Amino acid sequence: MKNSKSFLAVAAVMIAGLTLLSFTVNAQPKPWTVPAEYKTMKNPVAKGDASNKAGMALYTKNCASCHGKTGLGDGVKARMLKDFPGDFSAAGYQNQTDGDQFYKTKFGKGEMPKYEGKLADEDIWNIVNYMRTFKK
Repeated sequence: MKNSKSFLAVAAVMIAGLTLLSFTVNAQPKPWTVPAEYKTMKNPVAKGDASNKAGMALYTKNCASCHGKTGLGDGVKARMLKDFPGDFSAAGYQNQTDGDQFYKTKFGKGEMPKYEGKLADEDIWNIVNYMRTFKK
């Protein structure tokens, strides 16, 4: 009788643990839907050295702690995040429009803070231009 109670207790703990693990493993971040007006938005800031320099300074101050110095998602705060902050050098990022990235930076979602009211739109566009330099 004592052995069967112990077995049942161990089995119950194992089932509970596996159930929690399945929620963690299967939990995928929801897709980030960008409104059409932003997806097709054209970047008004010319790409070039001046924009990249301004974007690098802003990125270093506001983004690198999570996204890493070279955009690989390996910043010092990244390991504290629930979701991977993304790899800006990968095709998944680079194939998005500038408007996609502008929207995501301006309005944020979940662990990604919004920069609306913190950074001017021109500054966000400079960051977008700079992040394009991470392309592999």
